[in-house]
Amino acid sequence: MADNGANGAGANGAGANGAGEQMICHLGGRSAWAVGAAAYRPASLGTEGFIHFSTPQQVAATANRFYQGRGDLLLVVVDPSRLHAPLRWEPPAEPAGGSNGAPPAAGELFPHLYGPIDAGAVEAVLPFPPAADGTFAAPPALW
Repeated sequence: MADNGANGAGANGAGANGAGEQMICHLGGRSAWAVGAAAYRPASLGTEGFIHFSTPQQVAATANRFYQGRGDLLLVVVDPSRLHAPLRWEPPAEPAGGSNGAPPAAGELFPHLYGPIDAGAVEAVLPFPPAADGTFAAPPALW
């Protein structure tokens, strides 16, 4: 996906919507994250050039759209102010493999990290299991 630096990127790529002030969340499989933040390189970093993130408000919809029913998910909570790679707020990019849920709202922006996750930026790594029906809900205690 081409990026022209638009979408109100400011210091460290924080969006004009103030989203740079909150934690951002990455969803990943337990086995992929087992290498830890320093060595973690999801496929999207190589194929799309960035790592997909969501805001706390977006994470449940993202999980339901792409990972419904997966019991091995981890929620990686990251402080964007401690990232060194560029963080850009952009329209959603469709990850390889497609989705199984409703698309995001028109005009909705998502954080995309154009480089690896700095280990020092990781605030928490938590199991993110689905409910009995396979759907996800954001854990309210985090934010």
